[in-house]
Amino acid sequence: MPEMSRSQVLVYGAVAVALLFIGARAIRAEGSGAPPVAEAAASPGSGAEGIVLESSGGSLVVDVAGAVRSPGVYSLPEGARVKDAIARAGGPGEGALLEAINRAARIADGQQIVVPEAGPGGAAATIGAASGDGPISLGTATVEQLDTIEGIGPVTAQNIVDFRDEKGGLSSIDQLDEISGIGPATMESLRSRLQP
Repeated sequence: MPEMSRSQVLVYGAVAVALLFIGARAIRAEGSGAPPVAEAAASPGSGAEGIVLESSGGSLVVDVAGAVRSPGVYSLPEGARVKDAIARAGGPGEGALLEAINRAARIADGQQIVVPEAGPGGAAATIGAASGDGPISLGTATVEQLDTIEGIGPVTAQNIVDFRDEKGGLSSIDQLDEISGIGPATMESLRSRLQP
């Protein structure tokens, strides 16, 4: 068998590394269950919601709403924080009340992040799903909002917020079953009043 030259060894090695890299990316994409898709975004200030879909495995998809420049659905990398989602949505909009949310919390796949808007006197204005008759976003619910749910008092409401922040966000209401003091009846109240 003839000996290979050094340049042939380097070429074969580069081809092998490239094939390994492509194979690893394909396996990673299969593991996420999401085929690569194109991105589409509305131009800032157009009034239309920007939509950015997953482009590869290892991403989280979140809905950013409220007082941001370009509300919409965005893909962010694993480990992203609420502040990253707000930045991806064009940054805070005029009148955004950023101190009302935890911008350092990790986000979870499928989470909705609602940036409240300052109302009269600087208080947080009620935004869509945060009103008393609609579901409250689990990702951004305040202690005061959780306290309005039947069977939840201020202590349990604070425990829910602490648990959510400790876990870096929650993707399902069923995860709240891990909190002490939340029984089956309270879980039913939570399911009817909260959305992931």
